[in-house]
Amino acid sequence: MKFRRPRSLNGLILVGFALVAMPLLVAVLWALFNLDRLAEQSEQLVITGVSAAEKNQLLTEQIGSLERVSRQYVVLRNADSLALLRPDFVTIEETLDRMKPLAEQAQTLAVVESIQRGVRRIVSALEQDPLTAADAQAVLADFGPVRQQVRELTSSLSAHINQELAALQESTRHAQQVSAWQTAALVPGTIVLVLFFTLLVSRPIRQIDDAINQLGQSGFSKAIVVKGPTDLEKLGRQLEWLRLRLLELAQEKNRFLRHMSHELKTPLANIREGTELLLDGTVGELEPAQAEVTDILRMNGLKLQHLIENLLSFSAWQTKNEVLTITEFPVRALVISVARAQRLALKAAQIQLSLTVEDIVVTADRDKIRTVLDNLLSNAIKFTPQGGVITIRLSSTAESFVLELADTGPGIPEHDSPRIFEAFFQGGQQHGGHVAGTGIGLSVVLECIQAHDGSVELVNSDEFSGAHFRIRIPQENAAEEPRLVASA
Repeated sequence: MKFRRPRSLNGLILVGFALVAMPLLVAVLWALFNLDRLAEQSEQLVITGVSAAEKNQLLTEQIGSLERVSRQYVVLRNADSLALLRPDFVTIEETLDRMKPLAEQAQTLAVVESIQRGVRRIVSALEQDPLTAADAQAVLADFGPVRQQVRELTSSLSAHINQELAALQESTRHAQQVSAWQTAALVPGTIVLVLFFTLLVSRPIRQIDDAINQLGQSGFSKAIVVKGPTDLEKLGRQLEWLRLRLLELAQEKNRFLRHMSHELKTPLANIREGTELLLDGTVGELEPAQAEVTDILRMNGLKLQHLIENLLSFSAWQTKNEVLTITEFPVRALVISVARAQRLALKAAQIQLSLTVEDIVVTADRDKIRTVLDNLLSNAIKFTPQGGVITIRLSSTAESFVLELADTGPGIPEHDSPRIFEAFFQGGQQHGGHVAGTGIGLSVVLECIQAHDGSVELVNSDEFSGAHFRIRIPQENAAEEPRLVASA
């Protein structure tokens, strides 16, 4: 039979509570039932013991009273003494009748009946007329066996009560043992049930937590799916709606950047063309002061064009779904290729490049790793003063390869470090570069590394005076099929 779990979180919690509480409730009810039964037995045993003691005492006194009256009659032989025999006899008969149920339980009913027959025989003999002296002595001698039987009855009833008390004690010990075993079984059973229902609830909650983390890291490409109780699934659908809405807003932002960049390029091209015509003397020779102003206009036009092209590149990166082409390639050759592409900038700034790169083969997207290296190296050149050193190190472990790039520049201020990977963020630290940045280089690096399920961090160490970045990219035994990059 297939277990059909409740679909809602409240229902799941209620079922879990019921399954956990039901054994406890059964154990409590069983304990209460046994406690009530033992209490009733104890009360009944106390009543029986007290009643038996009272009846035994009363019977002894009544037999003694009958014997005194009988001896008095034998001596006096008067009618008054004989008249007193009958009430004592009736009283003894009633006492013995009341003791018969208890005597039957104690299996001493024969003793009671024997006492009853002895008393009747004594009274009948005393009521005979005439009563000779020999008959009277024989009748009085019969009191000895009767008293012995009364003592025997008392002893038998006491033994019966002690036996019942021992049985009650044994029942109490048995109930305690059963309660102890129930407790020993309920504790691990309850823990297992609690863990089981905790896992049922924690899995969808963990999925929701992962989805929220994904949204917080601007990962809008992966669909959010939550499996579990209906109310948590509903919350997952709301998060999926939020993801789609955030993705739509991000796409709107990128479209705005793209359109504005294109709109700015047209008047900027006209401005640049006009400054070039002025500098070439097409519209007439310029005076030195005019030529200087025109040259400033041309340089700022070039700078503005560069910024707009960077915005277009970033917009294109954000909006398109790239394909990660995972291949195996020697990473040392790639590092050297990127360094050669930047050799003019390194030479112009008189910056030394220190390479400590293992000759290993890695599994990754070659073009994306090139983009990462190029952006990090360009950023380091921009911030490293003349005569500085840029260090690139590459090593491998059993699970990943580690790329480190550090410089001897001013470093990144502590208050700027949490935001350096945000798009368009530029810290307050000034640098000596000729072209101001747009603040998208490190954000592109982060996206490339996240596409590989890797990590990039800013390392705080005393080894380098400037910025120190460390990248880890996990490695697998075989190259994967091409897959989509998660785009924001």
